[in-house]
Amino acid sequence: MLPGPVVRGLPAILPILTTLAELCAQEGPRVTVPAGAPVNPYKARRIAYPWHKNIATTVFWIGEKPNGRNKTSNHHSSWDREWQKNYGGYDDPDPAARFNYRPRAFKPGLNPFYVALPYNDCVDHRRHRPEASIVIPWFRRYSPEPGTSVCRGRWLQIVFGRKVCYAQWEDCGPFLTDDWQYVFRNARPKNPHNGRAGIDVSPAVRDYLGLKSGDRLHWRFVEFRDVPKGPWALYGANNPFVSEDADRDLKAARRYYEYLKTLRDASYQSKWRGRRGP
Repeated sequence: MLPGPVVRGLPAILPILTTLAELCAQEGPRVTVPAGAPVNPYKARRIAYPWHKNIATTVFWIGEKPNGRNKTSNHHSSWDREWQKNYGGYDDPDPAARFNYRPRAFKPGLNPFYVALPYNDCVDHRRHRPEASIVIPWFRRYSPEPGTSVCRGRWLQIVFGRKVCYAQWEDCGPFLTDDWQYVFRNARPKNPHNGRAGIDVSPAVRDYLGLKSGDRLHWRFVEFRDVPKGPWALYGANNPFVSEDADRDLKAARRYYEYLKTLRDASYQSKWRGRRGP
């Protein structure tokens, strides 16, 4: 049986939203909801993302040079032109060059637990793919600027044998960048290469799970609050365990908090005007 999520606890700001929402729902003059109102982040607690089972995997790493069928250098990612530089260097996959699931040579500037999935939600830095806002479950929650990825940094739960690992989505592949039917729905990967591989995993994920390229694993998306602490929580400016600035859910909660305060204040003002009369 595949494991369920381990709830870490919600950001402290979220319980306040319930009180504000209840205040706004009390009887009184109706307040018009502004167009483009933010999505209630509490609804995300009810999302159960489906498992993608028996998915062939390949191992890749930051700084990997093109080889074989892979014509793309991993010095940069689909979303970061300075990926290797921001990471701090070459993520050497040689076990002898690694320590505690990270390179021995330097402290990584990004989370060493990373994966690639075959979908890019952005056409370029100005536009999202036309289907992105429809097929990505969390798209509206984050209200992204045009061309800003909502997939980058997303957490996955990965199961191989009896071991469970967590990692962040930081690149696109293997080979494809448009397979939303597999990534967000129930289709099998349409990539025809490497045993129809549907996920690339970093050396840290490889070592933690004890797998190799060609092995099959299970994975699903998870909310950050359901990610337990582990070696994936130690490093990286892109890691919400390390940097609050990387926590999109906290930003969404704050945005919704400010929205509810606006509704509350408008409701109070409307009641006050009604009591004073013309």
